Amino acid sequence: MRLSDDRISHIAHLLFDGIWKDDLVDFTDDDKALAEIKKALTVYLRVEDEADTAARAKIRSLSRDVPEGSREWDILYRKYFEEEASKKGFR
Repeated sequence: MRLSDDRISHIAHLLFDGIWKDDLVDFTDDDKALAEIKKALTVYLRVEDEADTAARAKIRSLSRDVPEGSREWDILYRKYFEEEASKKGFR
């Protein structure tokens, strides 16, 4: 999923505020903590986007046509997506 920098920043602020309000962490450097949250979100979204692209390419490369939205497509997509995400260290 591609999000703008503004949306990533907004989500990062929401996470930061939620963590702080629930008293889960006391940040020693608020700016650094916020930057790390943004970085983690960006990396996660990039990996998810790459896994999505790779999974769709694998399905398209099959010798038979698998229509998107079909049960078979959904099963293959989940399988290939999980494989790609785990290659990148996620999931």
